Amino acid sequence: MHYNTYDPSPELNPVIKCYWTIDSPREETPQKQRIVPDGCMEMIFHYGDLYKQYIDGQGVIQPRACVFGQLTAPLEIEPTGITGIFSVRFHPEGFMPFATIPIKAFENKAVSLETVFGEEGIQLESRVLGTKNTEEKIKIVEAFLLDKLAHKDTRDRIVSAALSTILEGNGQLSVEELSLQMSINRRQLERRFADTIGLSPKQLSKIIRLQAALKLLLSKQYNRLTDLAYEGDYYDQAHFIKDFKEFTGLSPKDFYNENSKMSALFHGSD
Repeated sequence: MHYNTYDPSPELNPVIKCYWTIDSPREETPQKQRIVPDGCMEMIFHYGDLYKQYIDGQGVIQPRACVFGQLTAPLEIEPTGITGIFSVRFHPEGFMPFATIPIKAFENKAVSLETVFGEEGIQLESRVLGTKNTEEKIKIVEAFLLDKLAHKDTRDRIVSAALSTILEGNGQLSVEELSLQMSINRRQLERRFADTIGLSPKQLSKIIRLQAALKLLLSKQYNRLTDLAYEGDYYDQAHFIKDFKEFTGLSPKDFYNENSKMSALFHGSD
């Protein structure tokens, strides 16, 4: 398996976290892979065989080129053959300037580029998949996105400031404290987060905090979950395990034993 990341141009750095590619040969026995929420939306192009996504236990083939919305629960996917993926990972609020349908409509879904951008989406898919060179793929996508950005600026300054505060505090601030800092009432802040990011401030904070704990879990061997919960600034071990299961579907111990590499690749990697 080969995984690579690439930086966006300075002009797109405010909205794009990174580009990434992954290549892997056909597996004799395809394995389901668990993807953990990380607060970021993705624009995905399959230049290899398609992936199957499991929804309520039923396997659904993903579009060849799509935008994947915010995850609010762990996602199970499975390769159908040879893996070849080029993806654009947006910052939490980064896809908002390009959305043609409500951000919440993408939640836990892979929405085809044709649905999002119409004929332009079909052309973008054809051009990106028509070149084998990653640098060319990036140039094509950046030209498309920069053209869209030139026509509108839909960034919500309050959401951007609140997001920075959440990231700096590793998801520790309560929504009430966040509202107070931003000088906006809680209901307004939650509505603006839903419209811009597709998650509530509380959901995003929990995801950010969990991602920090995941990095600690996968990088160090902890003898006790209590130590990991403490280092992750959780109130107690029970609170830590509850949040962990909500977003990974597993206990911390089972997740560590499974050591799901694809979770680190698809979500949470820089």
